[in-house]
Amino acid sequence: MSHSKLEKGAKYQNKNKFGKFKYSILFILFEIVFTITTLVFIVLYGPFINVKKTVVGALMTSGRHQYVARWFLSDADINKLTNTDLAHQKLGESTEKINVNEINVEHKNDTNIERYDVDGKKFKGYMLVIHDPTRVKVGYTKNLGKEGQCTSVIAQENNAIAAINGGGFSDESTSGNSKYTGTGGKPIGILMSKGKIISNNSGDLSQKVPTLGIDANGKLLVGNYSIQDLEANNVTDAISFGPVLVLNGNPQVITEEGGIAPRTAVGQRKDGAMLLLVIDGRQLKSAGATYEDVRTAMLQYGAVNAINLDGGSSTTMYYNGDVINNPCDAVGERYVPSVVYVEN
Repeated sequence: MSHSKLEKGAKYQNKNKFGKFKYSILFILFEIVFTITTLVFIVLYGPFINVKKTVVGALMTSGRHQYVARWFLSDADINKLTNTDLAHQKLGESTEKINVNEINVEHKNDTNIERYDVDGKKFKGYMLVIHDPTRVKVGYTKNLGKEGQCTSVIAQENNAIAAINGGGFSDESTSGNSKYTGTGGKPIGILMSKGKIISNNSGDLSQKVPTLGIDANGKLLVGNYSIQDLEANNVTDAISFGPVLVLNGNPQVITEEGGIAPRTAVGQRKDGAMLLLVIDGRQLKSAGATYEDVRTAMLQYGAVNAINLDGGSSTTMYYNGDVINNPCDAVGERYVPSVVYVEN
């Protein structure tokens, strides 16, 4: 056989091998896409209602990934699965009111902060116990209305020893023309800091929304409040979010479906000590927690009142110069509009 024929044969074999390899890769990619698409349809349209609630709840907890649920489901279907509207209605109808007279702040001017690891079956997190609750304040991005900032940056700008992310935000661009491109600059609900109303996007001073408030004596209020309610209770710092987890020492029935996700929460013990909690999620070592898991953790650490804050990719804890948890966002800390911080 001539040299040229050998070369042609080798080229044909190489081309044939490359063709088989290319088609193998394409087949694998097709299988991956087909499997993912099939799983999505099975989860969102199949008969497994509990699985559907868990997945949709987790997606809606994340401001960045809500669009996935909305690709396949209407807002009415999402509300039905997550029970969000019903939960807010139940909170508004609740006859049990918080009794802050039961809180006795016993450790003013105490600079001690305790740090604990919080471990569950499927999650890992951190709890900070702040003995002097008058040190706990609400901070916010200096670019409010335009862009959020990292929790650690807001903490540092307020000379804070510790901080966690705070309230939620609108997932729209600053122009309002594009969804799912939010930069954390547009907070949802009420935002108060050091006695000033920083933001109230409803524009109605009497509209009640699920809110965390801290009064001038360092006592934590959780529940459905308006700006007028907060001012009447001498609240200086406030953030809107929910659901309420513990009220007057009683675990609250949580009707809202949130799935398994990273979580952030604030609580207070009877002696006034403030509890700051974060739980990592969407990771191999920590899948995340349900609202019930967070409620259980708060009760275990002695909370008599507690409320859930913004979770998902926003969940961050800053302490003593470092971010000590593992935010699940691919780029690290997410930009947020507000934080709960501890004065140094």
